[in-house]
Order: sequence, then structure tokens, then C-alpha cells
Amino acid sequence: MDMLKDMNEALRYIEDHLDGEIDFSKIAAIAGVSEFHFRKMFSYLSGMGLSSYIRSRRLSQAAIDLQREQRVLDVAVKYGYDSADGFSRAFREWSGMSPSEVKNSDRFKAFPRLTFQLTIQGGMDMEYRIAEKDAFKLVGIKKRVPIVFEGPNPEIMKMAQSITAEQRGQLQQWRNTDVQTVVNASLNFDDGRLEEKGQLDHLVGSITTLEANFEAFDVVEVPAGSWAIFSMEGPFPQQLQDTWGKIFSDWLPSSNYELIEGPEISFNGDMSDLQKIYSEIWIPVKKRQE
Repeated sequence: MDMLKDMNEALRYIEDHLDGEIDFSKIAAIAGVSEFHFRKMFSYLSGMGLSSYIRSRRLSQAAIDLQREQRVLDVAVKYGYDSADGFSRAFREWSGMSPSEVKNSDRFKAFPRLTFQLTIQGGMDMEYRIAEKDAFKLVGIKKRVPIVFEGPNPEIMKMAQSITAEQRGQLQQWRNTDVQTVVNASLNFDDGRLEEKGQLDHLVGSITTLEANFEAFDVVEVPAGSWAIFSMEGPFPQQLQDTWGKIFSDWLPSSNYELIEGPEISFNGDMSDLQKIYSEIWIPVKKRQE
């Protein structure tokens, strides 16, 4: 199954329905994946959220209609706005011009439709395995933080530094799986995660299967399921962040797996030499339906 071809078919459906109702479950069905997976893959491949893309495409088409001397109210209704005032505010925010100014101008903002293409760039091997994991818990300190995809995330660093020696000792005692180190888990991403404008929930803590009173710590219940586990070694955090990008730009579009909702987990080995850090990334997946 050619995932990029299927995603482009889904984009064609969006294009055909810019002036009507867009069924997001239909988009996902055309792409042959879940809506959750489609939204995430779209965000990674395009650098924007799906809803933001549709809004920009509609306003771009609206600009063309306005140039053709169509009435503002007619254009507003055509692209799903309840009033000319609401449409005018959205259009000005998007383009920097009012609808009436566009009518009388020979210059206006345009937002072309997207088409996904696979570009082979190479240069990075990826070691991974698919593993079945029983249900477990993520226990630690959780906070809503800004998305940062290059270099250390200052808010996450503050979180890690705020954990006391006593808390670290407690978290260590709860580790009863093969992962005997601090884990970082990200979940509940804002739409458009590659725009580096949104936020996510981030937890610093431990993996455990214990039934215990976790006191004042945050707990995320993770159901049993399949995980794509990527291992790497190199400069930290560059190698880790490069691998994150390759997973979504290269591995997922060409694999037989799709994302399911759940935390994205990473952890590191010995941190004494930052040029040679062993790391693992876990992402929750399921096999795609043929």
C-alpha cells in the first residue's frame, strides 16, 4: 500500500470539498488509516495542522472568488462562515487585507494546495523492532510545555531539575521492568506540532507495572499493545531529535504500521559522554489494514 499516494487522494477529497462539508472520517478512510494517524502524519509531513491547512486553502480560494467580483456575503457563506463580519475578520487575520481591498487590488495572498512526494536523501540508518508490551504505567512529574524540536527544551530541563533527590529515590523504587532509567514521555500534542507554536504534555519519571499509592506523582495508564522501538547512539540531543524526524518523514510513510493514540517515550543510557549516548524511542503503533 502506497501511503503517500493514499494521502494525496485524501488531499484531493479536501480540495473537492472546500466549498462544502468536509468529513474527517472520510479523509482518514481514503488514506486507509485512522483519523488520529492521518492528522499526525499530515502535521509531520506538512509542518502545519490539518484544520489550519483547510482554513488557509478555503481563504485562498475565497481571495480568488473576491477578485472575480463575487459578493463578500456570498463568498463567506460558500466557505462556511455564518456572517460577512466573521469572514472579514478571519480573512484580514490571514491575509492582512480586508475582502473589499482584495477586490480592488491586483495583489493578494495565495496558499497553494499541497501534494506529498517522497524524496530520498539517505545518510541515516534506522534500527528498530516491533515489540508487544503488557499494560504499564508512567509515573512522574507531568506538565504542559511548549514544543521545541531543535536543541534542549528549557521547560523540560526545568521539570527534570525540579525533581528532588527524595522523589528520584521513590521513582527508582517503582521501576520493575527492563527499563531501569528515567523516561521522558510526550502526549496530547496540539494540532500542527511542527510549527513549534503548540504545546504538549510531558512526563519525566518511571515505567512501572506496580499497583501502588503513587502519592503526589502524576500517573498515565498505558494499555497493552504494539510498540515500534528505535535504538540509536550518537551526539545528544541531536541524534535523538534527528531520529524522531526520520521516524515520521521516512519510516512511517513506507512502513506497514500506523500510529495509535498514546505516549511517545524516550530514554537514554549513560550520559557521561554526550557525543556517544545510547537512546531508545518507543511509539505506539498498529499494523495497517491492507
